[in-house]
Amino acid sequence: MRLLVLGGTEFVGRAVVEAALGRGWEVTVLHRGRHAPPPGVRALHGDRTAPDGLDALSEGTWDAVVDTWSAAPRAVRDAARLLRGRAGRYVYVSSCSVYAWAPPAGYTEDAPLVEGASADAGQSDYARDKRGAELAVLDAFGADRSLLVRAGLILGPLENVGRLPWWLNRMARGGPVLAPGPRDLPLQYIDVRDLADWMLGAPERELSGPYNLVSPPGHTTMGGLLEACAAVTGGTAELRWTAPETVLAAGIEPWGQLPVWTPPGSDLHDALQGADVSRALATGLVCRPVGDTVADTWAWLRALGGTAPRRPDRPPVGLDPQTEAKALAADGPGGGVSDTTP
Repeated sequence: MRLLVLGGTEFVGRAVVEAALGRGWEVTVLHRGRHAPPPGVRALHGDRTAPDGLDALSEGTWDAVVDTWSAAPRAVRDAARLLRGRAGRYVYVSSCSVYAWAPPAGYTEDAPLVEGASADAGQSDYARDKRGAELAVLDAFGADRSLLVRAGLILGPLENVGRLPWWLNRMARGGPVLAPGPRDLPLQYIDVRDLADWMLGAPERELSGPYNLVSPPGHTTMGGLLEACAAVTGGTAELRWTAPETVLAAGIEPWGQLPVWTPPGSDLHDALQGADVSRALATGLVCRPVGDTVADTWAWLRALGGTAPRRPDRPPVGLDPQTEAKALAADGPGGGVSDTTP
């Protein structure tokens, strides 16, 4: 298989490239030169936001294209139009954010989509940018040669958003840790390597259309995730399970200040942890255990000296020590709503 990856040097794009190389595929990447691609690829340079940014793609044919773009949809429009006669299938990494807010738990690929998106638009907000890019792919490649991968929360090695790295570094510091409850809160996410494996298998199966691409709801729990983080980092962290209402009363922001966590019963939890993924499971999606994702991310993070790369277009995540200490103190000595041991 001949694969073109637009990007291919960070997180999802790089995981796709590494997985394709592992399959023995011929891989070309188009990137801006800010990060070195993995060895073994054919590297082309181009900035998609520049007038001549796609000149390096004026020649060549590929069986599939993978595109992870998340800014102005017109950049995807231009690439898709250029490649429609020279690529077999266009795989676009979209997001479950394209569904109209707030999708109920159990929403499928047929749920209503965000309005106001356009393939010709400049950058606006994340949901409309992703949906506009989907429209651009559909316009150029048609429904039969377009694969819209609506990913949910993505974790694993190479993460450049900071969610799982923050939790791992916090556990490594040890001491009392504010653990947002309930402990058995179901979580839904996808390991970036499982995402990459499914996406590479999709062109071989000639799949098309939209797919919610994330683990089944409840693949693990908040307890499963944080206890794995505590164990892999040395076991010196003391998890203080704290009721959701106590966390929210302290003014702590779900998802941002406490990465991954969303209050049970909220629109946020249903939207981010409640997608129906039966369509993807029926086409071969396999999700590895949470312990493997956590352990491998910690090994990768330690190899980098503990500091993960960060996307400049994403806000910082995590809770500062002062706010955490204040919330723990407000919850009383020993705090929490469950046992405190990992």
